[in-house]
Amino acid sequence: MAEKHDTYAAQYEGSGTFRISKPKRKKSKLKEIRAKRTARRSRRN
Repeated sequence: MAEKHDTYAAQYEGSGTFRISKPKRKKSKLKEIRAKRTARRSRRN
């Protein structure tokens, strides 16, 4: 497994295969996205 980093990281596995890891979203950002998504749904109904 790739180590935890604050940026994207690629680890070479061999024969043209890479394992790419990216930073996780912060919890506050996830809440913003979820709130926006539910509001959009309620408008359609």
